[in-house]
Amino acid sequence: MFEPGLEAHEAVIDVSINTDNEQDNQAASELLDTLDIEAVVRQTLLTVHVEQPVTLTLVVSGDAEIQALNRQYRHQDKPTDVLSFPLLDKPLVNAPAEWLWQAPEDTEESDEEGENEQFAAPLFVTPAELGTNLGDIMISWPTTLHQARLAGHSIADEFLFLFCHGVLHLVGYDDQTEAGYSEMVRLQKELLASVERKG
Repeated sequence: MFEPGLEAHEAVIDVSINTDNEQDNQAASELLDTLDIEAVVRQTLLTVHVEQPVTLTLVVSGDAEIQALNRQYRHQDKPTDVLSFPLLDKPLVNAPAEWLWQAPEDTEESDEEGENEQFAAPLFVTPAELGTNLGDIMISWPTTLHQARLAGHSIADEFLFLFCHGVLHLVGYDDQTEAGYSEMVRLQKELLASVERKG
């Protein structure tokens, strides 16, 4: 769902809900109806000084699907709360390197069999008239519920915290260093405090 002519800081979000449980699908849908996730993306972009329209996909899943992807892409055979799949070839944000993920050509991995040759060109090219496609965010609904209970706050707050985390990853932030993790958590808390709910 792309809309030509987007203004700076606008966001188009394609949402898919498939938790493998109809009751959970309905609960997730009802929660999303109360949240202005487009405003969360706009506020995130403003906060990190990204001044362009964007598109992204949000998938609300069950634990089995996110566990399979976590195993495939992160080699961790367990459910997780949020996964992000950036489509960019380099971070959009201007921040210290220890806060950001590294573009594939910036990694120090060996290129014995030309593994990194595929990254010589941008991974994804968005037509100029469309917003920059940041990529995909997947959030596990059961893990969101569990973590909200453990933390003693609302499901909406947990979901938005995870969603902000995913958006920050898509624009370039990474939590693989202590500095990156601390900055992401600081930004997530700041963004969560500024979010207004619908209705």
